[in-house]
Amino acid sequence: MTLNLPTPASPLRIGTRGSPLALAQAHETRARLSRAFDLPEEAFEIVVIQTTGDNRRMIEADRPLKEIGNKGLFTKEIEEAMLQGQIDIGVHSMKDMPVVQPDGLCLSCFLPREDVRDAFVSHQGDGLTALADGDVVGTSSLRRKAQLLHRRPGLRVVEFRGNVQTRLRKLEEGVAKATFLAMAGLNRLDMADVPKTPIAPEDMLPAVAQGAIGIERRIDDTNTAGLLEAIHHAETAQRLAAERAFLGALDGSCETPIAGLAEIEGGQIRLRGEILRPDGSEALSDARTAPIEDGAELGREMGAALRAQAGEGFFDFIGA
Repeated sequence: MTLNLPTPASPLRIGTRGSPLALAQAHETRARLSRAFDLPEEAFEIVVIQTTGDNRRMIEADRPLKEIGNKGLFTKEIEEAMLQGQIDIGVHSMKDMPVVQPDGLCLSCFLPREDVRDAFVSHQGDGLTALADGDVVGTSSLRRKAQLLHRRPGLRVVEFRGNVQTRLRKLEEGVAKATFLAMAGLNRLDMADVPKTPIAPEDMLPAVAQGAIGIERRIDDTNTAGLLEAIHHAETAQRLAAERAFLGALDGSCETPIAGLAEIEGGQIRLRGEILRPDGSEALSDARTAPIEDGAELGREMGAALRAQAGEGFFDFIGA
């Protein structure tokens, strides 16, 4: 197939949220496409779209995401723009993506995955052991809150919304003594000076698809599909197939206390998963291995097994 390459006069339009991290991910996508086809970056236009989850009044009021709506908070408006032909592709943090895409759209391209770990961020010390019972930790992540309270029930957790810069400002203002950020985001923003301690997955299993960038397109746009093939990272796709199948089997969203991580070694994929009650009072986990090509089936099986182990009463707490 002969591809029609974009030009500065007729650029490929890249839809993204307007936060510094989202823009960094869109610029990384543009740079990779530019290098792959030896084109000027002006052949790829970045279009900023505000999403429901970026509503400033909601952020400043620290309204929990679950009060606004769970699925598609950071993607719906971008997807609508794509379906209306206003943009050609959407660049997303994969941990924000629902497991099912709208009719007419698909996820066919993933960039190489960044550091999957969470970072403990605080001026008080270099880990949870530096905090005393009663200390305040800020996070908007239901998963992180549940994992933290499961390990340290004596801590207080408060809602802590906003982009990376907003949450760091709240930390400086003393709203909380500590917070959590994704190492991937800090790395992509070159924020090496942030006082952070990476947390091993063995101590805090990350969100499904954490650290991964996905690129969404219209299913019938075969030319764009051909362009994206040049920057697609197969191993990231294989890992996410297992993780997102696990999430889907649990009917999970970005506001459900579910964690999952797939890793590849040789011809095998190892998947670890965890589900928790939001108050941290109970956590269930599992780990399984399968051939890489069976990753999605592995995820579905493990999700079904954990759901059966938990029983329906467990899921009453998380709205599944």
